Amino acid sequence: MIAGLVLVVVGGLLWAFGPKLGAGGGLLPGDISLRRGNFSFHFPIVTCLVVSVVLTLLLRLFQK
Repeated sequence: MIAGLVLVVVGGLLWAFGPKLGAGGGLLPGDISLRRGNFSFHFPIVTCLVVSVVLTLLLRLFQK
């Protein structure tokens, strides 16, 4: 429950202050970003994969 609260707080801080700190998504090659007129679609697939690998490694490190 504490980990969930920490994630909510960190997510809220990144949502609020991320653009000012340059922590916006889509920084990695391979992220999908489409813009057509007034329609835009962004899916940071490579960013998701990197975050998943890092979190998996951290959880395995702290599990043992």
